[in-house]
Amino acid sequence: MSQFQDKIALVTGSGRGIGREIALRLAGEGAHVIVNFFRNRKPAGETAAAIRSLGRQALVVKANMGDLDDLTRMYDQIKATFGGLDMLIHNAASGFNRPVMAQKPRGWEWTMNINARSLLFGAQQAVPLMEQRGGGAIVAISSLGSVRVLPDYVAVGASKAALESLVRYLGVELAPKRIIVNAVSPGVVMTDALTHFDSFRQENKLIEKVASSTPNGRLCTPADVADVVTFLCSPAAQMICGQTIIMDGGYSLLAQSPT
Repeated sequence: MSQFQDKIALVTGSGRGIGREIALRLAGEGAHVIVNFFRNRKPAGETAAAIRSLGRQALVVKANMGDLDDLTRMYDQIKATFGGLDMLIHNAASGFNRPVMAQKPRGWEWTMNINARSLLFGAQQAVPLMEQRGGGAIVAISSLGSVRVLPDYVAVGASKAALESLVRYLGVELAPKRIIVNAVSPGVVMTDALTHFDSFRQENKLIEKVASSTPNGRLCTPADVADVVTFLCSPAAQMICGQTIIMDGGYSLLAQSPT
């Protein structure tokens, strides 16, 4: 039997990239998956179809993670459809990349609400559904911008730092409920979205420099992230509590600038 047979997993922002890979991996391990999207339904539908082809159930829910009413509606749908929840993968993220002096209140609030606030208030709604199932796992996707200064990344970096702090607090408070909370912080991840930044890559050679400067010799992939997330949701990770797992092939251990 697969390790997540008939478990229920919510993966936010799971139409593409890392979220899609995680959703498919959990489904491959036996889980039924809630596929969340905000703007683009087509890739979310494609992810759901791929999950169903594995013999698992898929529920597609449109919801803006930064909107508390949308968040509530999503969890109401999950409760009505499945009656409970075993895994919450907090993957959806957004942000406005601007220098510190060019940041605007609306962009700051948008970024914080989607990336950090939704983890706190989403967990509040997920926990009762997990308690009905005897426990669960919450895994948040962070980034090295939480502790490193990256170009024009102040809003996203601050939101990820807040996210990692929330993971620590949630981890401690929810452990007695048999709900394990952790975060995964990948380095630069090779996704379709990353390849859209042709001019940025050509000008700064960011991807090439990071790959050549990584001890493991390559960038992290969505499959790499899915591997670690799957582990953190498994019984084997029960004693990992409130931690942020950095997975960047050793890049952040070296004294160097990303640009």
